[in-house]
Amino acid sequence: SLLIGFICVNTSAWTDYSAYSYFQIVTMCDLVMILFFYLIHIFRIYRKLTCVSWPLAEFLHYLIGTILLLIASIVAASRSYNFSGLVAGATFGFLATVLCVLSIWSSYKVSCVTQSTSK
Repeated sequence: SLLIGFICVNTSAWTDYSAYSYFQIVTMCDLVMILFFYLIHIFRIYRKLTCVSWPLAEFLHYLIGTILLLIASIVAASRSYNFSGLVAGATFGFLATVLCVLSIWSSYKVSCVTQSTSK
């Protein structure tokens, strides 16, 4: 949904350059970081780099990324002026925000609840 929101905003007519460039920067940075953590998990790099608390790093990434994505989606929605591409981009931004909140909740549940029951 981040990629679709980025494409919708990128291909539509802009009315406020700073608002939409901020939306694009936030969506692409968030997408790159999600792919980074995905690759960390696929290749099990977290087992080799034990100096980093990976659950905490992932939690902080999702928390900060979700807050920035929510702000960017609100700004994009308020500046869309009924342009369909911008409205669609803001909608997919809100959808990605909800998905990131669900990811924060599941990450917390897996890391914290699993650790507390294993003691």
